[in-house]
Amino acid sequence: MLKRLSAAFAMALLSGTALAAAPAPDLSGTAIDSATLADWKAREDAGAQADAAPDAASDAARLESEAGAADEAAEGEATETPPDPFLVRVQILLDRAHASPGVIDGLPGSNTDKAVRAFEEMREVTVDGVIDEELWALLSEDAAPATKTYVVTQEDVDGRFVPDMPNDYAEMAKLDWLGYRDPAEMLAERFHMDEDLLRRLNPDADFASVGTQLLVADTGADPEAKVAHIVVDRSKGELIAFDENDRIVMMNPATIGSEDTPSPSGDMKVNGSAREPTYEYDPDKNFQQGDNREKLTLPGGPNGPVGTVWIDLSKPTYGIHGTPEPSQVSKTASHGCVRLTNWDAEALSRLVQPARTTVEFKG
Repeated sequence: MLKRLSAAFAMALLSGTALAAAPAPDLSGTAIDSATLADWKAREDAGAQADAAPDAASDAARLESEAGAADEAAEGEATETPPDPFLVRVQILLDRAHASPGVIDGLPGSNTDKAVRAFEEMREVTVDGVIDEELWALLSEDAAPATKTYVVTQEDVDGRFVPDMPNDYAEMAKLDWLGYRDPAEMLAERFHMDEDLLRRLNPDADFASVGTQLLVADTGADPEAKVAHIVVDRSKGELIAFDENDRIVMMNPATIGSEDTPSPSGDMKVNGSAREPTYEYDPDKNFQQGDNREKLTLPGGPNGPVGTVWIDLSKPTYGIHGTPEPSQVSKTASHGCVRLTNWDAEALSRLVQPARTTVEFKG
């Protein structure tokens, strides 16, 4: 992408013309709530045509040394993909249907693809993971606005924040709470959003000021059906929860073990769950973090290693839990357990039944 933009920049230098900046996407509530498949496809087609434009590489190569400084200045901005209002709407509607896309960020990605497939399974239609006319017709049956206004409260502002959160476990163990860094991070998680998207939707907002009005995702209510069985699918990187009639209650993208610390195999049960759990670090049993070779007890909090909830499984030391980095769910490795976004883990914890909910690891 950067090379293509460099070529275009070089051609502009040759012709003596200036490049017009691409218009910023309209991320107003109206734009998101009225976004359609047709408009999104038109934007996608325009992007594909730009990619297929005649290659100016030969001219760009001649001018590369002259344009190098300009390329460096533009790097980062030029290569960044902005959120799309239609994808924001799609992700919110999927989340509202309990087919979680992970963080709502308005960007294409594997977690959104998983959520589309899960929604298709729920609606018993062809499962292909593609956002097409059939999918959109079903998803847009939910015609309620995808966004809403939220007003920052005194309680929001007075939260227990930890602005300088350490990464080292020994330093974390010295704290009494592993809380959010600031109100923006807290509010982004409350509405299942990537913090960058929250800030883009509210570019002039003071998140630490009582009375500030924010545009946020309206993710609706959590599912209510009790979960009888959970399937953790390593090959797909997802967790699917079923009720007693084998209907899907919720689907979540998940980080499931790693090569060094694989997740368990076979069947087990849920023992119970705990909110804001402390974390017992033992390098002899699990893994070693940094230079920490001694046992440590880390306090609870959303930015702790297991996030805001721990769902204990009948196999010792294994569980389903939250994460301090929701945008990385199903994109990085875990230390053997099943990692969900904090909000997905919290919703699941309210639905599991101790000693009754079974958990199957496969793939």
